[in-house]
Amino acid sequence: MAEHTSSSIEIDAAPSDVMSVIADFDRYPEWTGEVKEAEVLARDERGRAEQVRLLLDAGAIKDDHTLGYTWTGANEVSWSLVKSQMLRALDGSYRLAPLADGKRTEVTYQLTVDVKIPMLGMIKRKAEKVIIDRALAGLKKRVESGTQA
Repeated sequence: MAEHTSSSIEIDAAPSDVMSVIADFDRYPEWTGEVKEAEVLARDERGRAEQVRLLLDAGAIKDDHTLGYTWTGANEVSWSLVKSQMLRALDGSYRLAPLADGKRTEVTYQLTVDVKIPMLGMIKRKAEKVIIDRALAGLKKRVESGTQA
């Protein structure tokens, strides 16, 4: 399996506020940049997304794929690739850590991308880094602006 890329950011909001934005897949096209469409295909008994179809355009990586989501407690969600046209793997996670007595949150985003077509490892890592950096910046802006659902 390919190596992963990881990055973190601090957000001026409680972990529950951050997670509510992360869990609102229908609104991803409004703030993620790379996600052009998002559709929840299945939900668990708590109403959280279990499978989501995403149309991604991240420069070197463009794909229509479905991800399966696993929710661990209130502060972690991970995903793995269910099906894709271009990708062999797309595994990642958001992990939230409360800071300042729960008034701030450190968000760590980890991502591993592997494509079916030949691509240099450094290009894949660059694509992962772009996806992560834009997603974290978009998440911070979205949460701190108070425009969550």
